[in-house]
Amino acid sequence: MPEISRRAAAVAPFLAMDVMAAAAARDRAGAGVVHMEVGQPSAPAPRPVVEAARAALESGRVPYTEALGLPALRERIARHYREHYGVAVEPERVVVTTGSSAGFILAFLSLFDAGDRVAVPQPGYPAYRSILAALDLISAPMVLTDADRFAPTAAGLRATHAEAALSGVLVMSPANPSGTVIVPKRLGELCGASRSLGLPFISDEIYHGLTYGVPSATALQFDPDAVVINSFSKYHCMTGWRIGWMVVPAGLVRAVERLAQNLYISAPYLSQVAARAAFDAQDELDAVRDGYARNREILLDAFPGLGLGRTHPADGAFYLYADVANLTNDASAFCRRMLDEAGVAATPGLDFDPAEGAHHVRFSFAGSEGECREAVARLRRWLRG
Repeated sequence: MPEISRRAAAVAPFLAMDVMAAAAARDRAGAGVVHMEVGQPSAPAPRPVVEAARAALESGRVPYTEALGLPALRERIARHYREHYGVAVEPERVVVTTGSSAGFILAFLSLFDAGDRVAVPQPGYPAYRSILAALDLISAPMVLTDADRFAPTAAGLRATHAEAALSGVLVMSPANPSGTVIVPKRLGELCGASRSLGLPFISDEIYHGLTYGVPSATALQFDPDAVVINSFSKYHCMTGWRIGWMVVPAGLVRAVERLAQNLYISAPYLSQVAARAAFDAQDELDAVRDGYARNREILLDAFPGLGLGRTHPADGAFYLYADVANLTNDASAFCRRMLDEAGVAATPGLDFDPAEGAHHVRFSFAGSEGECREAVARLRRWLRG
């Protein structure tokens, strides 16, 4: 039996996926589950996406593409930045990836060497830490606070760099698990601080398009050399299609291309063809977002009465990150009981915050309105006994 590598051993389990597996087992056993554990839209891919994929499949040939992606898709993504943000992006700087996950690997490999320290938000998306660890890189947590609405700040970045020199910084807006949006002024300050410290700035913008009454901005509005990572998974409802993109500085394109050629060959052809059509489905996708907004209000109205009222600002994405310290000091055990006894699946906060996550739970409201109302009813019966 071969021994597990040190790198593999350093990668923590993704608890949201473990909860999903346990919930799926309960489903198979015939017990009903309300799924609030995984950040996955319940809506199907929009009609133009499906039609484009069907037409491509019926053409008979599903080939490799260039490692950087289909030129037509890269051009359409570049046009999106001009139309939506007023930012000029050359199509040659757009890299189509196998989901945002591949984008992080390509960004980290092209920018950093083993042992480099990269600032990441805490709480934050757990795969940041795991991918960095797998690549022999070091996560440097930027601890987010209530005083700053759980958004990173330029002062926090400078303080993290002062503790031990950084080689780069990664931020996310809207954020997972908190839903917090970094307002444009603060994002500009973060970009400026990163630039003054000589650090590459990576901006995870996978939840763009999903905000509720607050403005959002791309890092490219403040730093043309920022590395932006995005995906068609969330707003565009294309999780299983595994298709995303990066915008990188011109000087980084060839390095990313060489890595992509060898690691992935190319993103899936069918998904690329379909993704281009996703830009023609804005009305359909905005209607899905409006459904999330209603779900958000249902939970925000109900949670205080359930003892779950202390949540991070849910400005965007489709999560509530609830403080459950008044109910438990072991969120993992709490989530197991909630699944077993109430039939509601949610993710314990240790996924997102190794320091403070033991008394937080993330609830996804990406399901239907009926599912959110059923979850509230089940939680009310369970928590009130």
